[in-house]
Amino acid sequence: MRALIEAALLAQRGSLMGWVPVCLGVGTGIYFGLGSEPDMLVMAVLALGVGASLIAARLAPVAFAPLLIACALVLTGIGVAKYRVSAVAAPVLTFRYYGPIEGRVVNIDRSASDAVRLTLDRVVLARMAPDRTPARVRVSLHGDQPLQNFTPGDVLILTGHLSPPAGPAEPGGFDFQRHAWFLKLGAVGYTRTPVLRLAAATDTDIGTWLFALRMAMSRAVQEAIPGEPGAFAAAIMTGDRSGMGQQTITDLRTANLAHLLAISGLHMGLLTGFIFAAVRSGLAVVPGLALRWPLKKIAAVCALVVGAFYLALSGGSVSTERAYIMVAVMFVAVLLGRRALTLRAVAMAAILVLLWQPEALVGPGFQMSFAATTALVVVFGALRRVDLSRLPKWLRAVLSVVLSSFIAGLATAPFAAAHFNQIAHYGLIANVLSVPLMGVLVMPAAVLAVCLAPLGLWGIGLWLMEQGLRWILFVAATVSAQDGALGHIWAPVWYVLPLLSLGLLSFVLVAGHARFAGIAVVLCAAVFWYQTERADLLVADSGALMGIMGAEGRVLSKATGNGFVAGIWLENDGGPVPQDQAAARAGFVSAGRVTTASLGDWRILQVSGKTALADINGCDGADVLISNQVDAGDRPCEVYDLARLRQTGALAFNLAPNGDLLIDTAHQIAGLRPWNMRQGAPSDPIRLSAADRKRAADATLSSVYRSDQ
Repeated sequence: MRALIEAALLAQRGSLMGWVPVCLGVGTGIYFGLGSEPDMLVMAVLALGVGASLIAARLAPVAFAPLLIACALVLTGIGVAKYRVSAVAAPVLTFRYYGPIEGRVVNIDRSASDAVRLTLDRVVLARMAPDRTPARVRVSLHGDQPLQNFTPGDVLILTGHLSPPAGPAEPGGFDFQRHAWFLKLGAVGYTRTPVLRLAAATDTDIGTWLFALRMAMSRAVQEAIPGEPGAFAAAIMTGDRSGMGQQTITDLRTANLAHLLAISGLHMGLLTGFIFAAVRSGLAVVPGLALRWPLKKIAAVCALVVGAFYLALSGGSVSTERAYIMVAVMFVAVLLGRRALTLRAVAMAAILVLLWQPEALVGPGFQMSFAATTALVVVFGALRRVDLSRLPKWLRAVLSVVLSSFIAGLATAPFAAAHFNQIAHYGLIANVLSVPLMGVLVMPAAVLAVCLAPLGLWGIGLWLMEQGLRWILFVAATVSAQDGALGHIWAPVWYVLPLLSLGLLSFVLVAGHARFAGIAVVLCAAVFWYQTERADLLVADSGALMGIMGAEGRVLSKATGNGFVAGIWLENDGGPVPQDQAAARAGFVSAGRVTTASLGDWRILQVSGKTALADINGCDGADVLISNQVDAGDRPCEVYDLARLRQTGALAFNLAPNGDLLIDTAHQIAGLRPWNMRQGAPSDPIRLSAADRKRAADATLSSVYRSDQ
């Protein structure tokens, strides 16, 4: 048996490089999945474990050494993630704040509701010590605001509302608190009063200069190209999407073309690839240079420099950094005389990203971009062994475009469905009609515009860009308008994506027939996804909204209010409908400001407002009382008032097969981590049995009897 195991392990030695980022990713995933933060003693033990594993790998038989190195890499992934969390630590607001806010503009974008948002650093809040003041805050602007007068680096003052970053909209959902932690975003809020400039931009640091250049270029592009094409062009060239309309963004998402909007691998690859080809071809026409200089390496260096400037100009978002690392690995391979597009190059890029920003692992950008890149490298690597020379060149080009769009779409589809709960049915058609134009017209025209800008002739490049972008927007609008253009799917249980990723990676990285075991793992993930059941009842952390699963889908307790949370619930159910439509379904019994829900024999009461809460006698016969107010009374049932909900976060109720009521909280699922320390230690899951219901009923009767006396 040992001989068989050793032979199987030795057979994998040619493809072990690809497992390095996988092991690092497993460690990173373990860290983010922990229920509590590991202390320094635990980290010291992990460090000893890394050393012991490496020493054992040197002493163990050659076949088993990779397993020990894999253990060391997993432990390293945990340590790197822990270090990163500590490195970005910054104060987080612990209460709701209203008052003056001062800060320097470091970013301008738009929210999901199309409101302009300002991100400010060097924040000053009234009556708050500097060591407790958030490093950054993000404020949405409502009403008429002088946005056109803002300059990057300006110091602004305003009066607004701030709150700590919100927790998951439902237990186990997307954790915005964690996302904000890595952005050093300690508070979010809004203002309805005018924003005033306290001081003009005076800083000359490189970050402020680049931000000012980015916004100035964005404004210039939008002035030269009016309407949505200009906003699209500005987004592609500078990363500024604040001018994009919500309808345009929706059309691009429905047509699976939203990746054209974000500066990611496609844009970075097209830009640097064009620069590489242009420099190499341009120098090759000079015989003296072509014979004496390494033109391929010179072109690679030029592409790296231009890509680095594009990265800095676009604001250095996570997706853009990841894209630059990937193309940098490719061009460094060219400089070293190695093949550029291999699984080793993809693995190196993934390693660098996981070491630099391990939090990227849990985001859709990392998962989708590396899934697409890996799939394309594997498929086109296999096609090198296929003789296509008999086909006409034009047909080979068309097949290449169609196949690359199909493979990339297929590879990213499960991750897009899991994160965004939607499937673009006509995405392949839209990409085939749009992506080639990005490569042959839009991105080269953008480079041409920048090159001609010093001569005052950049309008030529921008005009060419406009024609290509108008076509892409036309394709997006046409495709998204088709019946059935978008399908919806419910969110999977948390372990589906790790299992799916492991199965796909095993199929790609494992040598021999053993790789087909990865297909079995993928099928298991699909079964688990299909069997995922959504919560019977969800409660928002505000205590003002409930959603119960009914025959037609989730029923909401309110037609308006808490719209963001309501939208997330309905999307995760795989049935996004307008909130008022979901509220019109049958499932709740409402009487004024009191709403009742029933799960089996259990009765849940939701009360809105102080007056309605004061009118409730005990729990009014309910087993669970939900309130959007702070309740200081002693009641004979399980009470989740506003104060308790701020500690627990959103709630999920499920009816057990034996009739018990299970209550999970968002904080309990997320665990006690640095980004949610303000909520205190999470409580254990609550399971209410029939005996608990009987005790609550007896207490209610006793309370009624005493009041009658």
